[in-house]
Amino acid sequence: MNYSVHHITRFHYSAPITESVMDVYMHPRTEGNQRCLTYNLSVNPRAQVFSHRDYLGNTVNHFDIPRPHTRLTITADALVDIRPLPELPSALSLDSWNQLDTEVAQGDFWDMLIPSRFIQMTPLVHQLANELDVEKRRDDPLNLLRELNTAIYTIFDYDQESTDVDSPIDQALENRKGVCQDFAHIMTALVRNLNIPCRYVSGYLYTGAGNKDRSVEGATHAWVEAYLPGLGWVGLDPTNNLIVADRHIRVAIGRDYADVPPSRGVFKGTAETELSVSVQVRPADEMAHGDIDLPEPEWQSYDAELEDQVQQQQQQQQ
Repeated sequence: MNYSVHHITRFHYSAPITESVMDVYMHPRTEGNQRCLTYNLSVNPRAQVFSHRDYLGNTVNHFDIPRPHTRLTITADALVDIRPLPELPSALSLDSWNQLDTEVAQGDFWDMLIPSRFIQMTPLVHQLANELDVEKRRDDPLNLLRELNTAIYTIFDYDQESTDVDSPIDQALENRKGVCQDFAHIMTALVRNLNIPCRYVSGYLYTGAGNKDRSVEGATHAWVEAYLPGLGWVGLDPTNNLIVADRHIRVAIGRDYADVPPSRGVFKGTAETELSVSVQVRPADEMAHGDIDLPEPEWQSYDAELEDQVQQQQQQQQ
């Protein structure tokens, strides 16, 4: 299946700012069953975009806008090919825990096993682990992960207003509600506590007709990948109680959200920031027929009068 991704991020500043420096994680990965066929990132005000790979293989786009502006629009377009994954076995062998420990000891998994900014084993996480009987290992790793995936989906309500992007893990645990980012963090904490390597995945989910997903259309998505013996990295989506297959588009992997936010940057100036995001994921053949109307970015061009205004403000401050 080929998917077309159209992702617009808009920043509106309450007063002119003089410079924006930004890192962007929006380029879908090419590996395994996924191929990024085309990708384009455009920025307005216009800027030269540079790219590099981080230590986890994520493509990072970087740009600098060194002139006054009150709006910033980032538009990412990608065409991605997703092929079906092999069906997982019903269970792993009785010796799978020992096999896992052997592979972990021989591999480089340390950063996906230790606490990170948003992944902490707080008292509330331990309380949930006891409630779900996952404080210690039992059964086989694959079925335990399946059980955890379903339990988080069942126990927690999906509520976009309950947390923010920088909310600590305990906020969703206290209220038993959150969004995909929160559920991914909670599951990662529980899985790492069992000494199973687990990483955070940011990306997109195709929520087409007939799919009963809790994830809202028009937003980015997040899930987890856990390392299992003989299987490698297995994707699980606790937001929707899914085993990752051919509807999840992987963009970046990290220890948690702090490693791979869709956009991260700083600016010079004193202003309040208003952020809006629009995401559309569609089968590529639908896009080819032109029956989907995509929202266009609100272009904000460079304005010489705006630069004069900023210079006058700076002179007054001096």
